[in-house]
Amino acid sequence: MSWVFLTPRHAFKLKKPVHYPFLDFSTLQARRFYCREEVRLNRRLAPWVYLGVVALTELPDGDLSVAGRGRVVDWLVKMQRLQASRMLDAAVAGRRASRPDAIRLAEILLAFYRRQPRVELAADRYRDRFRGEILASAEVIGGVPILAAAVQHAVPILLGFVDGATGLLTARATEGRLCEGHGDLRPEHVYLAHRPAIIDCLEFDRRLRILDPLDELAYFAMECERLGAAWLGEAVLARYQQGAGERVHPQLVRFYKAYRALLRGKLCVWHMAEPGAWTVEHWIGRTAAYVDLAGRYADHLADG
Repeated sequence: MSWVFLTPRHAFKLKKPVHYPFLDFSTLQARRFYCREEVRLNRRLAPWVYLGVVALTELPDGDLSVAGRGRVVDWLVKMQRLQASRMLDAAVAGRRASRPDAIRLAEILLAFYRRQPRVELAADRYRDRFRGEILASAEVIGGVPILAAAVQHAVPILLGFVDGATGLLTARATEGRLCEGHGDLRPEHVYLAHRPAIIDCLEFDRRLRILDPLDELAYFAMECERLGAAWLGEAVLARYQQGAGERVHPQLVRFYKAYRALLRGKLCVWHMAEPGAWTVEHWIGRTAAYVDLAGRYADHLADG
């Protein structure tokens, strides 16, 4: 959905002029609006990283500039460039992530979620969201023949949880647990240097940011497990539950993880059609990893 251009000190993000069912960046006005939204929302968890919105202009000689002169041709989010080696996914890969890192992140997120106003959402609408996304993910992933059987194994179990009589999802909606979260909480978006920051909030659809913090943290834990650091996500989840005064049913966490794994698998399939550094084989392998995780979480759900 965007290109990112790096200089020694800064990163500039340019939104592609695309129009999908879930977002519309097709006009200059829309791209300016969502650049502003990206800065506003990300300053909640990374205020020193997101420096503002700047115009991309064309000079009389045809050169492009971000110095504020010439005709505006697009808009850019200007950010402080971060050291890639200090992102949490790199720390996990280098075996440098620690339990104090997990506690520090959990404390940041606890404070963040406490600041967010609660959002009311009818229980049936909350369940319908999961039902629709599970079916949509299964349809997309099922289009990859070697993954079709595996995804179809998980889907009935997850739909049974949504429609079942446990009431766990209903309780999260009706007990005032939902808020406007980050929307895309993954290790590659967490910077835990001397000035921590959580970047790249999902800016293009508020509906997707209205969520249960436990869902967002289960998503993070699922991604940590995929990277081989399940302990890290579980430590963040445990500290959150302790700090929030919650004792959450483990089946709910397993469901959230499986749901997010399928959603990430769908996005990987979509990436296969995009030109870039990664091959189709890379994305098939990544999708298979997510489907495998979803299947294992679903099996735990089925076992009770």
